[in-house]
Formats: sequence, C-alpha cells, structure tokens
Amino acid sequence: MTTEFRDIYEKKIKPSLAKEGGYENTMQVPRVSKVVVNMGFDTTVDGDTLNAITDDLAQITGQRPVRRKAKKSVSNFKLREGMIVGAKTTLRGDRMYEFLNRLINVALPRVRDFRGVPANSFDGRGNYTLGLDEQTIFPEIDPDKVKKSQGMDITIVTTAETDEQGRQLLTMMGMPFAKD
Repeated sequence: MTTEFRDIYEKKIKPSLAKEGGYENTMQVPRVSKVVVNMGFDTTVDGDTLNAITDDLAQITGQRPVRRKAKKSVSNFKLREGMIVGAKTTLRGDRMYEFLNRLINVALPRVRDFRGVPANSFDGRGNYTLGLDEQTIFPEIDPDKVKKSQGMDITIVTTAETDEQGRQLLTMMGMPFAKD
C-alpha cells in the first residue's frame, strides 16, 4: 500500500505537475517532505490517560511519539514548567506516504457529515495544517477502548513555494478540499 501511493506520485502526479508548472528541473516540482502529527493535552490528564492517548497516537502513525513538556510555568492555566502538554510524531519516507494514504482515503471519509477539508488552511509557503476533533476516525483505534477523546493537528509540509502550488499538489494527491 505504501509504495503504491509513492508510485502514484512519482509516475502520475510529478510529471503532470512538472508539465503544468513549467519546471525545468524535476527537483523543482513540489513534493511532500514530511507530515507532523501533534496532540495537545489538558493539564489535568492523569498518567494512565496520558499513556493511552500516546499509545493511540503511536497506533495511528506507526511510530512512537515524543512527549512535549511545558517550557514555562503559567499560573492561569495551572501549568508548571516540565509538565507534559502534548505529543508529536514526524513522519517521513514510506511511513509518511502510508499515513497520507490512510488519512485521505480511509479516515477523512469516516468523518460524520464530511464536506471536505478547509481550503484556506495554508500558511503562505505551501504547507497545510488540518485539525481533527477525535482520533477514532482512524480504523486502527477501537472506539470502545478509548479512555478520552482527543483531537490532533496534522501539518503536511511541502516543498511548494506558494499556497497555490501546495493546493495543486494536495489536490492531485486526492485531498478532498471543500467547495467554497
């Protein structure tokens, strides 16, 4: 499954992007360089729930997440320096293509009343960020065993120089953008 999605990019998407964009060198053609999956936690989460959520992220991405700690104490949020506030994984290579394939073709269509992802979530440099409300849309997660429903941010980092190039790349990869 992994090599299929990469092969589709290499054999179909890349040549058509090169033709449409008028790139002289194949290295100029936009591509996805990495995918970062990030989950932020509530400060009141206990250790068992934290481990369960981290394990869910590991199942979704196929890679052990790195736990992120607070850099500063903020009394209004009852946050102390060193408390675990999130977990993230950075996917590259085969795992990245496999994750994108599952996200686009399996997980997003499972969202209730899905009408597409927002087309305006680009950062000005061709990178796209998508927020999901819960982790149960991925087929690896058993909804009955979820201790706490947790949202996540997925950032797709591309080598595109503009938002339009990034949107064109993701559209050709099958990202279901909402019609405005």
